Amino acid sequence: MTTLTTLEPTATLEEAIAVVERDGGVIVKDFFDHATVAELRAEIDAAMAGTPWGQDDFSGHRTKRLYGVFQHTRHAATAVRHPVYAGIASHFLEIPQTGFFGEDQIELAPSYGVGVSSIIAIHPGEGAQPLHRDDGVWQWRHPDGYRQARVQIMVAVTDFTAENGGTMVVPGSHKWDDDRGPKVDEAVPTEMTAGSALIWVGGTFHGGGTNSSDSSRIGLTIGLDLGFLRQEENAYLTYPAEIVKGFDEDIQRLLGWSVCAPGTGFVEHQGVMADPIFLLQGEGAEVTNSFAQFDEPTPTVVS
Repeated sequence: MTTLTTLEPTATLEEAIAVVERDGGVIVKDFFDHATVAELRAEIDAAMAGTPWGQDDFSGHRTKRLYGVFQHTRHAATAVRHPVYAGIASHFLEIPQTGFFGEDQIELAPSYGVGVSSIIAIHPGEGAQPLHRDDGVWQWRHPDGYRQARVQIMVAVTDFTAENGGTMVVPGSHKWDDDRGPKVDEAVPTEMTAGSALIWVGGTFHGGGTNSSDSSRIGLTIGLDLGFLRQEENAYLTYPAEIVKGFDEDIQRLLGWSVCAPGTGFVEHQGVMADPIFLLQGEGAEVTNSFAQFDEPTPTVVS
């Protein structure tokens, strides 16, 4: 049976990308150090104290899920800033495309943002989740040579094993077309120590495993998606603006307070199709026209 490749933390970004291109996913050891895992676990335990059980076969009946994770733990930001995760996301998502603006042929690369984030705690007695592709949320199609829509991460907060529900992955399934479905015996369990991370692309079939152990399996998962796609989790309702104002600007932009070139996600300001980040910055903020790359207008200032 094919297994998932585990790389040492010293592996290069290029080595990690090569494995994901081949297998659809890779495990990176010690993605978080022990101190970070301990802080993350403490924040998770406090945030999940009142989280209810899932109510369906996909979410699980002995599984608890907490969404909007950036407001519950600072280490959601730690994950998306990690050079390996960010580098893999950039490789698969920020692919330039050419098109015409008038008579000029131009090249634009999309940005990426957070599409969903959650803490998943699979408790003893939970059955296996149906195998699925994460990009199914957009009814994404998979002909040969298609582009990826998402790069997902699962950081192990506890050890992941075959017995406690370690994520089941079908290696190589990101290369399949839409006429081929997954079989349970093609999936292999993610086995990794706390602090390690599984990174995979949206076209890879996977699902939570059966927890036949006597302890819970807990993971932090985040999806980084093409910036011109609708977010799976509605961040504008999940995170009140007053909460988002307390985040660093890079996280604000990842949560959707930004424009994906040339103009997806703009807001109108004094006739300008503007990058919405100024709405979080208050009086004196510079307002950037989302089409500035074409005609470079003078920015305005909020007063």
